[in-house]
This record gives sequence, structure tokens and C-alpha cells, in this order.
Amino acid sequence: MISPKKLMTRLVRKSQKMEEVNAGNSNKSSVAEKGHFVVYTIDQKRFVFPLMYLNNDIFLELLKVSEEEFGLSSDGPITLPCDAVFMDKLVSLVQQGVSEGLKKALLDSITASHCSLSASFHQVHAGKLSVCGY
Repeated sequence: MISPKKLMTRLVRKSQKMEEVNAGNSNKSSVAEKGHFVVYTIDQKRFVFPLMYLNNDIFLELLKVSEEEFGLSSDGPITLPCDAVFMDKLVSLVQQGVSEGLKKALLDSITASHCSLSASFHQVHAGKLSVCGY
């Protein structure tokens, strides 16, 4: 298993390489702003996050699971093992401030990987995220 610091360094380098490749294309909107990184969900939705999100335990765990499931190829985008609906809800929770209990539940579920992080993983009830078995 790779250390979080090494993983962050690899992800930043990969994101920068992808930005350089995309900068040569006519579609300039595919380039992330400085200080940001790009990831995709399994349903191919693009997300751009500030680098400070790499300090968040939940995002780090998603990136570790992504590396285990998909690897870190040098020629393609980083794909997270969840769908866009889950990622939208996760971003909302992180921006609002995730409680320690919910953070632990999310980390446990992501780590265990017994549940898919796609549609069967999440159900939104009254503005909260129900995680498998919790």
C-alpha cells in the first residue's frame, strides 16, 4: 500500500500531465485551474476539486480504493469508484462539515468495500447519507 503523501504526489503529477495533454486540445474547458485536480466518477462525470481536498480522509480513502481497483495509469483520468450522485452528496457533506460519526461510517464502508459506492451504496433520506449497514 502506498503512503498518503506519495499517493497525493502521484495524483497531482498525473493531474498536471492530463492538464498538459488537454491544454494542447481545442477544448480548453477540460483543463483544471491551478491549485485544483480533476477526477471522474464511474459514470464518467467530471469533478474538479481544490488540492486542499487531498487533506480530507474521505477523499484520500476514495483515492486509495480507486488505485486498488483501477490503478494509476499514466494515460487516463483518475476514476473514483462511485457515481456522480454519491460524489455530489459527499461534496455537500464535506462542505457542510461531516460529523465524526458519519465520517467514520463513510470511511469504514469505503475501506470495507463490501458495498458498491454506486447506486446501491447510497440512499438520501432527509438530507443525510445512509451508508450500507449503518
